[in-house]
Amino acid sequence: MLNRPDDAATIVVLSGAGLSVAAGVPRFHEKSATWQGKSVGEIATVEGFSNDPDTVREFYDDCRAQLATMLPTVAHDALARLQQRWGHGRVTLVSQNIDGLLDKAGAPQVIEMYGSLLRLACTSDPSHPAVGVFGVQNPAQRCRLCGGTLRPDVVWFGEGPRREDEVRRAASNAKIFVAVGVSSESKRGLELAGLANANGATTIEINPKPVPGPYDHVIAEPAAGALASIVGEWLGEESD
Repeated sequence: MLNRPDDAATIVVLSGAGLSVAAGVPRFHEKSATWQGKSVGEIATVEGFSNDPDTVREFYDDCRAQLATMLPTVAHDALARLQQRWGHGRVTLVSQNIDGLLDKAGAPQVIEMYGSLLRLACTSDPSHPAVGVFGVQNPAQRCRLCGGTLRPDVVWFGEGPRREDEVRRAASNAKIFVAVGVSSESKRGLELAGLANANGATTIEINPKPVPGPYDHVIAEPAAGALASIVGEWLGEESD
């Protein structure tokens, strides 16, 4: 399908919501969505948490409940396997999703640009250690270092993505850049692909509904089958 990268090639994979579609993950964090008659675009904000923290916690509790029984797809497994085999120094996984499915699949290191549903962060100092949460958040729980209130460790509307400078450096230095399941609304996805392309990377898009952009190869297929096939060939795995 695609030639196996040489042993020195660095790879960046940017994954969007399309990666998790086959797992059944709903698009519960879209600004236009509603929850119990309320706009998610108003709930998932600093102001929303300040004005009504109980509603915000209940919304994310519900999101976690939906996510609890969902398992990684063969596409998540393939990316985790690629990073396990070739190392996170060579394979950088960047996720725009907050579902934590790449972690569930066993990926050693994932840059989660928009955070994770499965963590809580200190409102006083986000550099304090995050706390894992897999069900209902206990509102009485506090930061272990300073006693500050805990909030869902996700990027809310009006906040900027995490580790953006690191992601841009990785894209600039990549020899292969893969965008998988990235929405046409993701300006940042196109920007990173353009940055990689301008610096000489081979750019690949995997999306059943391709987005016009600076891609050398476009694979108009769902992520599950396409990624499993590509990674299988790169790793020299035998077909079933």
